[in-house]
Amino acid sequence: MELRLEEIATLVGGELHGDGSLLCRGANPAGQSTTEEITLILSPADAAIWNTQAKPALAFVTGSYQAEINVPQIVCNEPHLAFEKIVAHFRPPLGPKIPGVGCSPFSKVAATAEIHPTATIAEDVVIGERTKIMPGVVIMAACTIGDDCVIYPHVTLYERTEIANRVVIHASSVLGAHGFGYRQEAGRHVAKAQLGSVKIENDVEIGASVTIDRGSYGATTIGEGTKIDNQVMIAHNCQIGKHNLLCSQVGIAGSCTTGDYVTLAGQVGLKDHITLGDHTIIGAKAGVMDDCAGNQFYLGAPAIPYRDQMQIFALQRKLPEMRKELKELRKQLQKLAPSSDQPETTTKPISQNSSRGEAA
Repeated sequence: MELRLEEIATLVGGELHGDGSLLCRGANPAGQSTTEEITLILSPADAAIWNTQAKPALAFVTGSYQAEINVPQIVCNEPHLAFEKIVAHFRPPLGPKIPGVGCSPFSKVAATAEIHPTATIAEDVVIGERTKIMPGVVIMAACTIGDDCVIYPHVTLYERTEIANRVVIHASSVLGAHGFGYRQEAGRHVAKAQLGSVKIENDVEIGASVTIDRGSYGATTIGEGTKIDNQVMIAHNCQIGKHNLLCSQVGIAGSCTTGDYVTLAGQVGLKDHITLGDHTIIGAKAGVMDDCAGNQFYLGAPAIPYRDQMQIFALQRKLPEMRKELKELRKQLQKLAPSSDQPETTTKPISQNSSRGEAA
């Protein structure tokens, strides 16, 4: 599957800057790419992520040449569409196929694994030792499941979903569905690329009816030891850290990142592209609209630090009393003000002539 960079430039109709003879063996977003892969850089944020990697990508696709970055670049008019084509070359979409009930002969299942007869295991699936697959589970092509996992009834794993060891997924959860991403063409909504996957690390537990969307180009990732409650929604491209606690009905929009030991209480909502630092706590029903620094407790919609929000809550509780005081003050002011019904009295000055006449 490897291609020289000059071949990639020809594939996407881009302008190559740099050594075109370098071999590329894959494509992934910034932060997930390796030194043998090409990535996509469209913003300073992408460049910052790429720069912080211990081993940055071999080259990147961009919309305009960036002279300050000394690596091969492929400049394209439509960089997103170009990168979609590159990712699809290295990781061709498997497409929807209808597998039969039972285990495909082209899957690899450990001898100690237990699979219910009503489960559906597609081709190229790998299932590890002592893993249990319950009734009605659907595992699509090219998924991998590690050792000692439990997959409860009616869970669906879309193609290329990766599950590590000792993972528990409760009933009716869906991992790897397409993300909610569209672009407009000629007045119609057209789905963007959904060529990524979902990766679940060791010792994660996922509640019932949880949905985790696949990444656009890379993986939506759930970090080691994270526990996810029922009815949580995690959108495409999210990177959830280690040992997070995500309580019931949390909704996380696309491309959000959480640090380690983050807690999101019930019904918390995050807008897209939010970053939460390590040990962040977000209180119930909060709406997070901006990045949150670590080691703090946030409340409210929009979410702000706990102390600030408690001061606002205290003031809000006093509003009825303050309203009464304001009405009383208005009444007192009305009593002090002169009445508008009384006619104005004016003193007419007496002229010198009139005063002399009266004196005479």
